[in-house]
Amino acid sequence: MSENTQEANMRNNSGMFVARSLDEIRFWSRIMKEHSLFLRLGFRCEDTQLIEEANQFFHLFERIEQQSHSLTNQADPEQIRRFNTEVQQAATGIFLFKRKVLGLILTCKLPGANNFPLLVDHTSREANYFRKRLKELNEGKLKPLADAIIKENVFFLRIMADHAKFIGHLLDPSERKLVDMARNFSNDFDQLVFQAVDLESMKPQSQTAPLLDQFLDQNRVSVVSLRDFKKTARDLIEECKIKSIIHPLLADHVFREAERFLEIIDMFESHLTGETYN
Repeated sequence: MSENTQEANMRNNSGMFVARSLDEIRFWSRIMKEHSLFLRLGFRCEDTQLIEEANQFFHLFERIEQQSHSLTNQADPEQIRRFNTEVQQAATGIFLFKRKVLGLILTCKLPGANNFPLLVDHTSREANYFRKRLKELNEGKLKPLADAIIKENVFFLRIMADHAKFIGHLLDPSERKLVDMARNFSNDFDQLVFQAVDLESMKPQSQTAPLLDQFLDQNRVSVVSLRDFKKTARDLIEECKIKSIIHPLLADHVFREAERFLEIIDMFESHLTGETYN
């Protein structure tokens, strides 16, 4: 390989590192910011310390989100590496905060609060995913394609299953048709999670292109249906056409996460077809 070719490859890898880092931070910092708001809204009036901590994380991730949008894909990779480390520390902080809150709920020290234990656990899993992703990017440790496909789908399928459960519980019980639809989505994604876990336990023998391609196709069909349901619910909530205690921002939040999952599925399929993964 010529020296010019090596330099070109290094530039391409650096550019990809910067673009992927900023994409992850822009998406997940907004998610973390909104988690802070949702948790704060679920605390009791007397939980002043927890409310203050949630507010601090809200402003921290708001600043991170703004900073990420001030940077471009032409930024210095070393600057982005330092930024990733800073954001990883913030993600670790909110992860630990969420686990602390979960512990308080499960030991009945927040009676009357409105944060479901599963919701708090759900948000902590996303914070953990975010911080691990930034660490992988900084260390250049990206999983082989087959491993990445299965692991990412196990993670996101469970996220989608949780969303369906939250929607079903936060809709007014009188919205019987929508509650039934949410329950059906919950059951569908629970089955997809189990299928993904089964595929994972069969590794490496299960990591064939035909099986992975079918796996992605099947998941896409269900995610598209759930995404469309979330979009409809979001629009109805914003127009005050259904009864629920779902915050309009939460409705949009879960819709964006479904869109994110579809983007990841599409990326995996294109890499699977091209037999490359970076």
